[in-house]
Amino acid sequence: MKIKDVKTFAVGNPSPHNGGPSWVFVKLITDNGIEGIGEVFGVPFHPKVVTRMTEDMAARHAVGQSPFKIETLWRTIYSSGYNQHPDMSVLGVLSGIEMACWDIIGKALEQPVYNLLGGQVHEKLRSYTYLYPPDAVPTAGAADLVALTSVHSDPAQAAARALHYAGLGFTAVKFDPIMPMSVFDPRQISLEALDNAEAVTKAIREAVGSKCDILFGTHGQMTASAAIRLARRLEAYQPLWFEEPVPPENVDEMALVARATSIPVATGERLSTKYEFATLFRKQAVATIQPALGRVGGILEAKKIAGMAEAHYVQIAPHLYCGPVEAAANIQLATCSPNFLIQESIETFGGFHAEILKSPIQWEDGYIIPPTAPGLGVELDEAVAAANPYTGGEVFPVMAENPLSI
Repeated sequence: MKIKDVKTFAVGNPSPHNGGPSWVFVKLITDNGIEGIGEVFGVPFHPKVVTRMTEDMAARHAVGQSPFKIETLWRTIYSSGYNQHPDMSVLGVLSGIEMACWDIIGKALEQPVYNLLGGQVHEKLRSYTYLYPPDAVPTAGAADLVALTSVHSDPAQAAARALHYAGLGFTAVKFDPIMPMSVFDPRQISLEALDNAEAVTKAIREAVGSKCDILFGTHGQMTASAAIRLARRLEAYQPLWFEEPVPPENVDEMALVARATSIPVATGERLSTKYEFATLFRKQAVATIQPALGRVGGILEAKKIAGMAEAHYVQIAPHLYCGPVEAAANIQLATCSPNFLIQESIETFGGFHAEILKSPIQWEDGYIIPPTAPGLGVELDEAVAAANPYTGGEVFPVMAENPLSI
């Protein structure tokens, strides 16, 4: 069996854009008619450019090859251009192609991918969601960004939404009361911001009690000193984690925060490959890793990283702010990983996440139910994908040029 063709989809995610304004999918087709789907995440170019990059990489390195030879395919693409170094664009494209190969392999062997990576460990997967506003709010500009982030920064709104999700069955919710992120991060934050972040956390804890874990989901906005100051205020509310307190580029500073607080540090959504995660483990900078499977290098690379984490007593909580195909890959990894902690969800995987699949991801009472279908366990509805092409401009509008202007 050989891969004979590739097709890509640049899909626009309709308002309120939960999971991002655009998704890029790649389909590989074999000479015996088996099709596999993957998702490319976080490549910082226009989605139409990303589809061309993906088609080029697949045509040169995957077409004509066996989908079973994932190690060879991975090393060939990783080393292309004489790089042999983690590169977000290359790894995003590689992840989508690799995912599609696993989907083909599972279908060829009539097994879900998790059965090919050690077998099912978890019958259901605990999940959490970000706090989202109750009404659809587009993310087109600064004013809409303010509307979106207010549900995280206003104690009353945040508490009300946390209580709403607890009522749906969630046993954990995540929020970032110091948004927005900025191109000038990391930065020191004001006493006013510290006070408000503590007020939001306190309000959520009082609203949900011990029914929900609270996940402090920041995005690298702070210097280590600012993060430590904030962590000391939050320890009394027992967050399950303090996510990406500083940007991922300086692991020593992440380790500094980890040593200075009793709150477990979580990070990893902006890292790729086993090599970058190895540094985290070596410096004891993390308690929970959050690999994004559409960026980290794909399913097998994430499984290797999960094994490395297990040896360091680190748990995994795959990152998810994307489309449902990466979500399906996350579910496969989580299902077969002994050190799985919790899986990020986009609310209950309704809305467009469900519409673009022929059968939606199954979510029940706070848990994801792993599929038993072969491969990734999902099928893209190509008619829906074709009816929703991405036509926008900015891909990551949540990054403020100047946090003081918003």
